[in-house]
Amino acid sequence: AGGLAEMALQDYPEFREKTDALDAAGNTTAAIGKGIAIGSAALVSLALYGAFAVSIGIRNGVNILSPVTFAFLMIGSNLPYWFSALTIKSVGTAAMQMVMEVERQFREQPQLLNEGTTLRPDYTRCVDISTKAALKEMVPPTALVMLSPLIAGTFFGKYAVAGVLTVGLVSGVQLAVSMSNTGGAWDNA
Repeated sequence: AGGLAEMALQDYPEFREKTDALDAAGNTTAAIGKGIAIGSAALVSLALYGAFAVSIGIRNGVNILSPVTFAFLMIGSNLPYWFSALTIKSVGTAAMQMVMEVERQFREQPQLLNEGTTLRPDYTRCVDISTKAALKEMVPPTALVMLSPLIAGTFFGKYAVAGVLTVGLVSGVQLAVSMSNTGGAWDNA
């Protein structure tokens, strides 16, 4: 809200006081919502893991000292970080495409930079870039998530999948909490 007031040239002290209160309420709501989302995702993942274990017949547990299981425990612990890296990279790539488009529009129509101009930017082109980049750039992270258990199970068996899913769940929840806290800190910096 404060940013909108500033961009609208309404950055008066009485506005700022009200918009700061709105910003604080929004940040609190977002933080609570993230916590609820992470907790519910963790519980659903745990329930799905339980269903997986029952459906493939793992009744006596998994021997983590087995070389295959241990190897896939290590692989599974890295998958959430790899997924996050791919996702963050895709956001950066999409943002750079948007920056290049905005620079092109400013270069070809410098009057866009003038206050009070009636000329409008090509918003449709920017929306197209965002849409295409979002769809295209999310293919590798999606493939990673979908193919990892399939490859592990197809080539190495059910205990490999159990290793990937077990530690992927634990590592993913820890990463989610860490990224949520980091994002909240950056948002309020």
